[in-house]
Amino acid sequence: MAEQKDPETMNQAEIQKLISEYDRESSFREVSGAVRWFVTLFAIAFTLYQLSISTFLLVPDQIARAVHLAFGLGLIFLLFPFRKVTSRHSIPIWDWILALLGVGVGLYWLIEYEGLVQRVGDYTNTDFIIGGLTILLVMEAARRVVGWPIVIIAGTFLLYALYGKYLPGFFTYRGVTIERLISHMYYTTEGILGVPLGVSASFIFLFILFGAFLEKTGVGDYFNDLALAIAGKRIGGPAKVTVFSSALQGTISGSSVANVVQSGAFTIPLMKRLGYRSEFAAGVEASSSTGGQIMPPIMGAAAFLMAEFIGVPYWDIAKAAAIPAILFFAGIWMMVHFEARKTGLRGLTEEEMPNRKEVFKKIYLLLPIVVIIVASSVGVTPIRSALYGIVSTVFVGAFRKETRMSLKDILIAFENGAKAALGVVAATACAGIIVGVVTLTGLGLKFANGLLDLAGGLIIPTLILTMIASLILGMGVPTTANYIITSTIAAPAIIALGYPALSAHMFTFYFGIVADITPPVALAAFAASGIARSKPIRTGVESTRLSISAFIIPYIFVFAPEILLVDTTFGEATWMFVKAFIGMLGVSAGLIGFWLRRMPGWERIITVAAGLLLIVPGLLTDIIGLGTLALVLLVQYLQTRNKEAGINN
Repeated sequence: MAEQKDPETMNQAEIQKLISEYDRESSFREVSGAVRWFVTLFAIAFTLYQLSISTFLLVPDQIARAVHLAFGLGLIFLLFPFRKVTSRHSIPIWDWILALLGVGVGLYWLIEYEGLVQRVGDYTNTDFIIGGLTILLVMEAARRVVGWPIVIIAGTFLLYALYGKYLPGFFTYRGVTIERLISHMYYTTEGILGVPLGVSASFIFLFILFGAFLEKTGVGDYFNDLALAIAGKRIGGPAKVTVFSSALQGTISGSSVANVVQSGAFTIPLMKRLGYRSEFAAGVEASSSTGGQIMPPIMGAAAFLMAEFIGVPYWDIAKAAAIPAILFFAGIWMMVHFEARKTGLRGLTEEEMPNRKEVFKKIYLLLPIVVIIVASSVGVTPIRSALYGIVSTVFVGAFRKETRMSLKDILIAFENGAKAALGVVAATACAGIIVGVVTLTGLGLKFANGLLDLAGGLIIPTLILTMIASLILGMGVPTTANYIITSTIAAPAIIALGYPALSAHMFTFYFGIVADITPPVALAAFAASGIARSKPIRTGVESTRLSISAFIIPYIFVFAPEILLVDTTFGEATWMFVKAFIGMLGVSAGLIGFWLRRMPGWERIITVAAGLLLIVPGLLTDIIGLGTLALVLLVQYLQTRNKEAGINN
């Protein structure tokens, strides 16, 4: 770009500091010398192991998951300090010990596999000691990488399993012995070594590695350039660039906060320079980046977990999420457009734009994402799709010198992929504790019955209570663990009323995700606030307002599951999308207070109501909603035309 560097643009050190503050998964130690080499080789070995079990090495599920956990725990204790204020340039002796113990408890399954299989139900004291130690190490690793919320939830669940008999009402449970709890947690595939960690050890790791390869070839930066080339000159261009770029970043990103900081360091100062309020600029970035977690094909790795939990092909999940994701980003785009029209903000000038010809010359960099989508759509397994994506990334990178990957670049991608996967390893292992307690105690069903009793068995109150529960459970928890917790605890209430499992899981997933921008614990909004130097809570409120579509769309999942392509025809799904899109237009215009002109309060209320009627399924509501919006638009058009005619005369 011809534009000189904006003085508000953050340098790499500032970006990394902000990521470390709000995204614990990226807060690594910065070691050097022999220790640095050891950690690097350990991380590369982790990746090589994962590639081996995905291609030619056949091992039982328990061993594959346990060794995956061993690598994860070892690296976590070496790379993540006990506290933020602890020295980040050296590894204390106790962390070396914890790393060794983490590797040891994971390899215990590999060493004792035959014995553990033979003595099911008759475990030794050593087994119980190893199992108990594993629980503690997993929770400490999760605390360091993911944060306190998931550890507190897991600890509460463990206490419930042991002391549930002392609770009143429907939550009462007879309780289990400590030995029974430990064996269930580590020596079955329903606890720590359960489905969540299994998906991490198979699909998720490879897709994270795929993302690391994309970043190494510069695809992340290319997303910004492509967004600028397409949307930069439009009204409110920088904000629309943010929306478009974040949607693209979401196809490979597994973290709302990382997405905010990486793209926001460029887009937020640009928006502010062109006149956007600080809170609005930060809110656009936070809401768009959070929306990246619902964008197929990866959806913050939740797509693979959802496929396993519901028992449907991964591609069905990706297809189901496509229309809602488009509606979500369309809603933000519309609000950005109306805000820009309302305040008279311009797009970028030709001098501020990148060279479009050069940008579109590099469109081939998107080929690996196309490979993933096409492979998945024709029935290729997620593992094979990810492998094809990785190979195609190296292939397309070879077209130009600046994107060509040497052996060193590939090894760096191996290391970065392993490091990026540590948050998922810790989250899924700790979430496995939660799932294990649910399967052991039946807590999920108890919670569902409690919600239904509280809601009187009515669907609307049940959905509202489930929404609140999902928002609370999702606070401060990364995408993968977020989905596991909300789907395990809250989704059964919706399913119990006879609605499709996919609708229930997507409902809780969406509200768990928007917890990242919903005060009081709005990590993505706070990270964006740090870049924009805006007030954090106000930024969270602005992000929530901009993401209003994310609070509406989940209700469509339940009342009109055809939007998820569930038991529907192409025509029905198309009509549902079109009317929801028009409804989102009305809601966006009403909330901003501008369509063809500024809108008084009463007109805003009518417009929002009409938009919501279009989103609610039903012929009568469709007619009323469309008719009302058409009338509002006609009145505004006539008034605007008459005003312009008066000015010209």
